[in-house]
Amino acid sequence: MRICLIASSAYPVAEPFAGGLEALVHQLARGLVARGHEVSLFAAAGSDPALRVTSLEAVEFRSSRVAGRDVNAPPERWMAEHHAYLSLMLGLADGGASRYDVVHNHSLHHLPVAMAPMLDVPMLTTLHTPPLPWLESAILAAPGATAFTAVSRWTAQAWAHVVTSAPVLNGVDTDAWPWGPGGGPVVWTGRLVREKAPHDAMDAARVAGLPLVLAGPVTDDAYFEEAIAPRLGPHAVHVGHLDHRALARLLGRAAVAVVTPEWDEPYGLVAAEAMSCGTPVAAYARGALPELVNDEVGALAMPGDVDGLAVALDRARRRDRRTVRAHAVERLSAARMIEEYEARYLALAGGEVAA
Repeated sequence: MRICLIASSAYPVAEPFAGGLEALVHQLARGLVARGHEVSLFAAAGSDPALRVTSLEAVEFRSSRVAGRDVNAPPERWMAEHHAYLSLMLGLADGGASRYDVVHNHSLHHLPVAMAPMLDVPMLTTLHTPPLPWLESAILAAPGATAFTAVSRWTAQAWAHVVTSAPVLNGVDTDAWPWGPGGGPVVWTGRLVREKAPHDAMDAARVAGLPLVLAGPVTDDAYFEEAIAPRLGPHAVHVGHLDHRALARLLGRAAVAVVTPEWDEPYGLVAAEAMSCGTPVAAYARGALPELVNDEVGALAMPGDVDGLAVALDRARRRDRRTVRAHAVERLSAARMIEEYEARYLALAGGEVAA
């Protein structure tokens, strides 16, 4: 099939990934090409050159001095992104059906959904986040113009008041995240920001008497200095933002991975990556994490309960790593995800939505 993938104009689809959306699109594009499909990816500049990428150029815009005095003027970055998606959708409306069999929209921008009625090619939109006001308004403005999936049952339910979406769990490349022997420290991975609460992971590991390694970029300097730096020491270290291979090695050696969101995670990619390495997961039972983690492959704690998380760490590290790996291969793999999306593409190209 000829497949058009739309990603974000804000972050490139390249390692190290800015988030789960970029990682998913990268996996999907590579996997579809490997299965013989022709894939065109529209994404931010700097995306992986190994993919067939057209840059969603958010051209820098400077309004005139007169226009800048408008008290209702939106930010110039917002206008630049608006025009990037507008140009893309106008291009797809002009003969898109001659170039593509299906359009798969992963952006969080409203225009691909709002302008979907203009296209002669079917569109599938994947919901990656809890509801966003602009995207809600676009769905209501263009009912039925695109089919929807969601990255988890939790995310589908969060959008249920606006639209029906079929859950297709994200997947990870289980070959790229190989089984490891474990036996090492507790590992926390992700952006070091307050809503992901790595400070809770540090406190729980200390209560459990287990060493901890944090891996990820510092994107909030004030939070890091306030909540992370004072907790660092011999039993809690930060190793920075690792590339994929280094992170896979770290997770493969970890005794347990810990996931501590202060918000409802739409999926929980870091948990899937850890389990692909055979590493059990201790996590707060928030968002979609209970869909990924059960008592055979990890342990859950009540959100915000550091002492309960310490108990979960001790329980999780006793799980059988082969069982954890098998769970990831069967339920959380990119191969399974790509097959599910392929079925939906074929159904849409044939004029109906897959059940």
